Formats: sequence, C-alpha cells, structure tokens
Amino acid sequence: MPNQLTDGLPLAGKVFAVTGGARGIGAAIVATLNARGANAVAFDIDPSAAPAGSESITCDVTDEASVKGAFESLNAKYGRLDGIVSNAGIMLEKPVADTTLEDFDRVIAVNLRGVFLMAKSALPYFRTDMPDADKPRIVNVASELGHLGRPEYSAYCASKGGVIALTRALAREFAPGILVNTLAPGPTDTDMLRAEKNYDSWVKDGEGIPLGRVATAEEVALAAAFLCGPDSRFMTGTIVDVNGGAAMY
Repeated sequence: MPNQLTDGLPLAGKVFAVTGGARGIGAAIVATLNARGANAVAFDIDPSAAPAGSESITCDVTDEASVKGAFESLNAKYGRLDGIVSNAGIMLEKPVADTTLEDFDRVIAVNLRGVFLMAKSALPYFRTDMPDADKPRIVNVASELGHLGRPEYSAYCASKGGVIALTRALAREFAPGILVNTLAPGPTDTDMLRAEKNYDSWVKDGEGIPLGRVATAEEVALAAAFLCGPDSRFMTGTIVDVNGGAAMY
C-alpha cells in the first residue's frame, strides 16, 4: 500500500487558511502544506512579512469583519475551503501584579477569540459530506503551557488552555463532518521565543526538555500537515504535543 505522506501529493488541490502565516511557525506550516500540493494561504495582520512566493491575505483575527472578509477573498479565488490552521498568537511575559486588564484582554483576543472567530467564519465554506480522508480540518495551535502553566505567563497560559478546551468542544459539536484537533508545541526557535527570558537556556542547553533542544518551526509544521492530511482521518478532539518531552501527562 503506498505511503500517502511520501508518495505523490496527499493534499493536491486542497485549500487551507493559516493564521499568523507570514512568519515563524505559521510560515513553516504554509510552506509544508504547499509542498504537499495544497494551496495554503497566509491570513496575517501584516501579509507583507510573508516569505517570497507565499500567497497572503490581510486578516486581523480579533476582528470579525476582517476574518469574514479574508474568507470571502479566499473563496472568490478558489471556490473551496478544505481546512484552517489557527496559529496566530502573541506572548505576554509579565507578573500578574503588572498585567493590566488591557494586556490580558489583548492576549485573549488574539490567542483565543481569534480561534473561535476563524472556526465560526469557516463553517459556511466547508463541505461536511466528504469521505473520511477528505473531511474538512480545523487545526488549532495551543501550547504546552496550556497544560503546565508558568509564572509570569498567566494571560498566555489562560488563552492556550482555552484553545485546548475550545478544540474539544468544537470537535464534539462538529463531528462527524469536520475534524478538529490541536497542536501544543513546546519551545520552538522563532522570533517569539527569542523575546523570552529563558531563550538562551532553552536553545543552548535544552533546559527542561528531555530531547535536549527546542523544536524548529518546520518540525511543528510537519505535525500540522499530518493533522491536515488523510492519515489523520480518525482523529478529532486530540491534542498533539510537539515538545521534545517537555510536557508528559
């Protein structure tokens, strides 16, 4: 039996929207899906940052009109939608005493409300009568910190824990026609990670990571491509941890 992940193009002709797709993990997901034959389009608040050759559409995931408009633009060109990857996110590293309500609300708006708006806005474009291997996919990007928590990351942890809970609720509500899963990456070598206090200890020593290093964006993207592809046809409500063993539970 051919291996669908290596023989041919398992996502040929399919259309995906990837939020935060202009940089970091999102850009790697766009590139990986496209390498498998898909038309993956970056939905990004700053599409000019997308790598050369990547297709992008302006989208502010915190704004319902912007999200709906991005899907309308995508549909006008392709006339179909096979999946979304809700990857857009922001980090906040502050003690609770220094975290303002505006800080907290902004993190929740991007990291959690954006996931909800993407899922809701995608529904009219999905075909839910497809064979199992071709069912629409929703892949939400959470974080190991949605499980573990971390001092000075209260807003971020709350948002990512919410993504995990939202994924499970959507998976039950949208079954059997749409498959909904979550990626929960650990520390990944991106610009976001470089802004954190622990960056040097993670990258140089792999502190707290059994496999001894942080992930690359491409390694997280491979897991996203699996969840978007035919070999994940019997998975929904699943949390896929790509963290080198940093969180085991």
